[in-house]
Amino acid sequence: MNGSDNAGGTLPRWNLGPLYASFDAPEYARDRELLAELSAQLLVELDTPFPQETSAAGVRVKRVLVLLEKAGDLAENVGAYAYAVYSTDTRNASALAAINAAEERALPLERAAVLFRTRLTEIAHLVPALVEDGSFAPYAFFFAEQIELASKQMSGELEDLAADLARTGADAWSRLHEAVSSTASSPWPRDGAEGRKTVVALRSLAFDSDRSVRADAFRAELDAWKAAEIPIAAALNGVKGSYLIVNTRRGWRDALEKSAYQARISVQTLDSLIASLEESLPVFRRYLKAKARLLGVPACAFYDLFAPVGETGRKWSYDQSRAFIIDRFSAFDSGMGAFAGHAFDASWIDAEPREGKVGGAYCMDFPIKGDSRILCNYEGSFSSLTTLAHELGHAWHHEQLKDLPRTLSAYPMTLAETASIFAETVVFESALSECRGRNAAGELLGLLEINLQDSCQVIVDILSRFYFERSVFARRASGELSPADFCSLMVDAQKATYGDAVDPQALHPYMWAVKGHYYSGDLAFYNFPYAFGLLFGLGLYARYEKEGAAFATDYRALLRMTGSAGAVDVGRKAGFDMENIDFWRSGISVIAARVEEFERLCGQVQQ
Repeated sequence: MNGSDNAGGTLPRWNLGPLYASFDAPEYARDRELLAELSAQLLVELDTPFPQETSAAGVRVKRVLVLLEKAGDLAENVGAYAYAVYSTDTRNASALAAINAAEERALPLERAAVLFRTRLTEIAHLVPALVEDGSFAPYAFFFAEQIELASKQMSGELEDLAADLARTGADAWSRLHEAVSSTASSPWPRDGAEGRKTVVALRSLAFDSDRSVRADAFRAELDAWKAAEIPIAAALNGVKGSYLIVNTRRGWRDALEKSAYQARISVQTLDSLIASLEESLPVFRRYLKAKARLLGVPACAFYDLFAPVGETGRKWSYDQSRAFIIDRFSAFDSGMGAFAGHAFDASWIDAEPREGKVGGAYCMDFPIKGDSRILCNYEGSFSSLTTLAHELGHAWHHEQLKDLPRTLSAYPMTLAETASIFAETVVFESALSECRGRNAAGELLGLLEINLQDSCQVIVDILSRFYFERSVFARRASGELSPADFCSLMVDAQKATYGDAVDPQALHPYMWAVKGHYYSGDLAFYNFPYAFGLLFGLGLYARYEKEGAAFATDYRALLRMTGSAGAVDVGRKAGFDMENIDFWRSGISVIAARVEEFERLCGQVQQ
């Protein structure tokens, strides 16, 4: 473990050694070669149609599935390692070369996936009989999904071309954003005449208790983004332009239709979710206005959204966060607590902010070993603690599925975020309960503020990002957008969601540069899944409160089915109707009750 001293302790960097010692390690070379061999075998198997007789077709399908799953695991493992190295040091030329090589090695596998869908469609009339066979029964959802996807793909030759061009197109634009955003910086005179801070470090100052520090950091951050706006705008134009062209050729009506499909939700579910978020805006504006009164300002500026109020000024050392998370996870499920302890002890987590490291946080799975790795930028707030819990929730999700073949364990964004936000909720609710038990009003106010702050981001800010991305796609269809265009669309989206609760002269026009989710070549609207996860997670937590410890077993079972069912069906299994707006309103009502409590406590403090 090494790193800089922060929040009262030394922050760790992860240990990738158990995965691969280096890019030169024989194990890394072996897995790359095996990936190439299996991919070649797959293409041979798929070169001819499947037999038109059930038994013979089953033999071929089984053989292909085994190869697809083994090769897919290898591709994910090799690619994840390259990205893990790169994301902690975006100037590492060897890591960038390894990413490019991993993508090139995976191209035959993408070709095989396209061919498999085609071949499976050719025997679609045999699939019901195959599924009746016990060995194929778990694949019913996967087969149906692949046959539907076959109707949304181009010819094999064009899909090959699209995959090849993506490496130098959308994927390259995405890496440009990462490289620029991870190194962008601005002068910081508070550290002396030569002082500078990266945008990641500047954004962490949004949690500072001193408003002048927050304001200075905000202005410095905007200056840094302004200086980098041309290449980042080019990256966003490149990603969204490529997405529109390719997916129009594939027959998707629009980006939102594909996004809903990838999220494994119906359009009705998405419409109900978005409508509930829009209905909730007055509730969150009440919260932000109460916070502004507490801060003594007419209205919150964007740099006040993360300002601490109540007794939240304490810094959590990394070790304190570790102990807190393990204890709370263990109270819900002893196995989940033990798993979190292993993740900490085995150095799965890279927590130290530093130049060249990407911002934000993520969890990445390594299917060959069954491990995960977590990246975050820990800065010592309770929000940093809940971010750790969030990413460990992703890792626990993977843990429940890692013994299943990848075709039965690939889950959508919506359910991924449900697992992570549920883990956050377990941690937060136990802290809130203890605080209420002690009748500690100031601390309770602080905890409610942190929770509402996060909920505001997941509901209000997410809705603004949804509006922004929808507008970008509408405009990008007619041509490229300038940095000023992107800023204007972002400000419009923030005004539509935050309303009069945030100072219109102190919005964040460059949030399109901050959020890396906009720059994915194959994923659009990676925003509403967070709101989905929050509200579904609250529904699951309500079940836990009602059923007690027995729910932990049911929760594991729900996680385990996320790779082989649609999100709506997983919701039904949990007892919820996600296509009905009332389900989403029930989650909002929990947040509304917290806003009322927050307003009441604010009134007491101000008396």
